[in-house]
Amino acid sequence: MIISPPDEREGFDEIDAEKSTDVVVAFWQRMMKRYGSEEDYVKQIVNAFKFGDEPEILIVVDKLLTGFDAPRNTVLYLARRLKDHTLLQAIARVNRLYEDDTGSRTKDFGYVIDYVGVLGELDQALTTYSALEGFEEADLKGALASIHEETRALPQRHAELWDVFKTVKNRQDEEGFELLLADERLRAGFYERLSAYAKTLAIALSSERFITDTPEQKLRAYKNDLKRFVNLKAAVKLRYAESVDYRDFEPRIQKLLDTHISASEVVQLNAPVNIFDEAAFQKVVEEQGAGSEKNPGAKADMIAHATRRAIHERLEQDPAFYEKFSRLIQQAIDDYRAKRLSDLEYLQRVTEIKNAVVSRKGDDLPPALNDDADAAAVYGLLRPFVANHLSDAARVRTTAAEAAMAVWDIFRRNRKVGYWDDLDAQRRTMNEIDDYLYDEVKGARGIALSTDEMDEIIEKTMQLARHRMAG
Repeated sequence: MIISPPDEREGFDEIDAEKSTDVVVAFWQRMMKRYGSEEDYVKQIVNAFKFGDEPEILIVVDKLLTGFDAPRNTVLYLARRLKDHTLLQAIARVNRLYEDDTGSRTKDFGYVIDYVGVLGELDQALTTYSALEGFEEADLKGALASIHEETRALPQRHAELWDVFKTVKNRQDEEGFELLLADERLRAGFYERLSAYAKTLAIALSSERFITDTPEQKLRAYKNDLKRFVNLKAAVKLRYAESVDYRDFEPRIQKLLDTHISASEVVQLNAPVNIFDEAAFQKVVEEQGAGSEKNPGAKADMIAHATRRAIHERLEQDPAFYEKFSRLIQQAIDDYRAKRLSDLEYLQRVTEIKNAVVSRKGDDLPPALNDDADAAAVYGLLRPFVANHLSDAARVRTTAAEAAMAVWDIFRRNRKVGYWDDLDAQRRTMNEIDDYLYDEVKGARGIALSTDEMDEIIEKTMQLARHRMAG
């Protein structure tokens, strides 16, 4: 509780707290003894409310209407009449969006519990208060919404969520649901509808009238469907190797599940595991149940999409190597969706592709580049240019490998802290690469590179280096 000093009350005379029956005075003296001053008392109580677990409720009279910003504050209880400016200030205490330490939004709106019927004056306050002169009346419409009006939208939100799966004949076919959501746009629509449904259900479950008026069987269906679709979302995020966005709505749904629903079966959603960490990757596949022999298609999808994600993340670091496997993994996914591959064939093919990416099998690197991944990436870029002018495959490999090592050595010599902010260092690098291509590759080795080819090589190697070099 935060109060003003008792001696500010009209007609108050100082009283010995030990003999007084005035609990307000006794409370105030305890607070002053604990905190030392009114300023520290208010400051520490407010900070504990804003950032700690206790107190959960602040009781105030004509206080904290200005200069008080606690975005996590969710419920405002109005127990006395307010109007105009004061009413707007009070409402503003719960209208802040709130994100937790991970950046996850855990609050979209606040609740106002009106015990004295003052909210009827809010419309007038919103349209007459001078600070809102820049807004049209229509812009302010909906600033306050009745819980009961929001709750009436729940059946529609529920139906819209199920409508995503209208083409799946068997509603108990979890594999069918997951396969349907292989389509990214459909998956995004499902996430959006799930979010809307969860938000509306949370509002409904905060209403005693809704809980009382809704049949128990219907309540159970609403809750069970939420749990089911949250599980489904977790499953498809893992299956299709999606990244976890902690600004997403999972924390809010998890709070709803923890409060109203037994959620012991809800899948814990983990960030996608790097396929290059073989042990960790296999552990996630097996722990999430996709490793079961009864569902090789699900396991194959996890491997395929995790591999595709890894390729996408590394594509610009080594385009020549990863582009080839990008095409192969996408072709495997497309063939499976078109039913040109069985579950087991799909699993075998994507496993082979994943293993080839991890081990760089099929890279066909000259031995001199085996321990130099940076020069190997440049080699993949240079080789097609050299091959345009030479028919001898062995000579192409040797020339491209020597040129790759020389070009990357130029980057190593010029590399420095803040290199990508230093235009002079970058120009010096480009000039040295240009001189090497002209003097050594074109001149000494007789590879008739054109000016346009050399310019393209320089541009591409600079782009590649930017993705492989930090600082």
